[in-house]
Amino acid sequence: MRSFGSTIRLAGLPVAFVLALSACVAPTPQATTADPAAARRSAAVEPAETAYVSRMDGTIAVPAIPLDKLPEAYRRQEVAYQTDRPAGSIIIHPGQKFLYFVTGKNKAIRYGISVGKSGFEWAGEAVVSETKNWPTWTPPKEMIARSPKLEKWKDGQPGGPTNPLGARAIYLLSGGRDYGYRIHGTPDWWSIGKNASSGCIRMIQQDVIDLNKRVATGATVLVLNADGSMPKGLKIPTPPKPKQTVAKAKILPKPAVPELEIKTVTYQAPPPGAAPVASTEPAATTTSAVTAPATPLIVAPAAPTKVTP
Repeated sequence: MRSFGSTIRLAGLPVAFVLALSACVAPTPQATTADPAAARRSAAVEPAETAYVSRMDGTIAVPAIPLDKLPEAYRRQEVAYQTDRPAGSIIIHPGQKFLYFVTGKNKAIRYGISVGKSGFEWAGEAVVSETKNWPTWTPPKEMIARSPKLEKWKDGQPGGPTNPLGARAIYLLSGGRDYGYRIHGTPDWWSIGKNASSGCIRMIQQDVIDLNKRVATGATVLVLNADGSMPKGLKIPTPPKPKQTVAKAKILPKPAVPELEIKTVTYQAPPPGAAPVASTEPAATTTSAVTAPATPLIVAPAAPTKVTP
């Protein structure tokens, strides 16, 4: 019994002690409700002076971009952009060569891009299906037909500094179908601001790395018409057929025609009643390989006919 009673007394002390201290203990902080994706989307934009310096991306070196050769309009920057699209969406204006990543109400990050050359432009809506770091590039058969030198990469070119897909590739689906269009980096940074691709959206390596950190799978992508108007449905061009090479006929020079040496043959009519006599003049000669007859054929005139008045 003593043991039980002492246990009650001892048990009472900690309870009272805890109740007394409860007013001094700070409440446990509540779990944050901030959206990690929203924080990622709205992360600060680096100034151009540091955004385009050389850097290591894993084990691959990304070269610096010379700012004196990159127009300011095509550098990554925050801009006011009026749109009703939700944050996280991508809007592409091919005519202006800009990609807008919407970060909030009428706010976006703008990137300079390169778009499809003549005959390869497309417009419409898509969604981001996946993204890849330093992806393998496999040229389609149609591209190999247009440029046979790409045959060596028919089984895929490994990712790396010279790979046409660059440091990141953002894959797009339209109506659940992959038409082969990507938003990707490019080692040819000087093509930014031009119509230079086969329909894909090219970005500077540092910019596509930045965009890839912000965009989420399932995000919507809207590609406007070249004039900035809203497309009516999906517009997929038919790529031009490869040019067929026609062998030119080789024109051979005309063979030289040997000049003929023309010689005058003198003929003297025989006196009346005399038999015709062949001329002693030599035969006409020629410089050709054909040998002329040794004696020219001479036809004697007909004997005069006596006409009775």
